[in-house]
Amino acid sequence: MTDRTFSHWRPHPWHGLEAGPDAPRVVNAYIEITPFDLVKYEVDKASGYLRVDRPQRTSSQPPTLYGFIPQTYCAAKVAELASVERGDGDPLDICVLSERPITKSEIVIPARVVGGLQMIDRNEADDKIIAVLRGDFVWGEAAEIDDIPAVLIERLQHYFTTYKLVPGEPPRIRIARTYGYAHAAAVIEAAMADYRDAFGA
Repeated sequence: MTDRTFSHWRPHPWHGLEAGPDAPRVVNAYIEITPFDLVKYEVDKASGYLRVDRPQRTSSQPPTLYGFIPQTYCAAKVAELASVERGDGDPLDICVLSERPITKSEIVIPARVVGGLQMIDRNEADDKIIAVLRGDFVWGEAAEIDDIPAVLIERLQHYFTTYKLVPGEPPRIRIARTYGYAHAAAVIEAAMADYRDAFGA
């Protein structure tokens, strides 16, 4: 048997990648779900591989690319910004607008942050950062949430308030507010600090 030494391994997308040198304005976004997916995929925290979290119960489809910012964590500092007791214990979610269809997941894309949704899920902070694909010929110059058509923000709000709905059960998710870049930057920085506190990076 040949002795092989592997000097390079695929990095874990949450811990092995970086938020990016220009964070919080431009961040790396690891994409788990595309607008063409009817199944919710999520990175397995132990292995780093994409796994099926659940099929979508309703006809809802994500209106944008959806994933997370590496080396972020939603815990005490993110929760404080949302005036709730705790974060959801996951990396910080991000939605990325792209004019050209991107059908592949498990990719890393540079995303320019413009704002976000302050989402509360069962009294846990579960913010959704909103960004645009850097260099995009339609969205690439957007710098603020107001640069995005209101109907696209409405679609994101509708998706996130309905994607976990179960018939006969009360809604458990609410969007407390929509915010611009300044607060989005504060949320990203808080999530990066929460990550350092939790994982010592």
